[in-house]
Amino acid sequence: MCSMAEPAPVTVRLPAQFEHLFPAAPRLLELQATSVDTLLAALDARWPGMRDRIADSSPALRRHVNIFVNGARATLDAPLPPGADVFILTAISGG
Repeated sequence: MCSMAEPAPVTVRLPAQFEHLFPAAPRLLELQATSVDTLLAALDARWPGMRDRIADSSPALRRHVNIFVNGARATLDAPLPPGADVFILTAISGG
């Protein structure tokens, strides 16, 4: 059971492209966060540099990154309900 000061955990699914950049990061994990922005801060605390791969300094999500919360596209300020399922996806481009 979570205390009042501690947000409920959310499930996070990281993109396969992160495996070579952050080899210690699992593809599926649970973190405590109340918004997409606080989720990125928690990821960056564990794996420095991860936030910079997902968001820029404006701050906004990078052009080729999408985040979905419970199936709906989300922005940095999107709230994360307890138990949310979060997918971080990177676009694949090329010709």
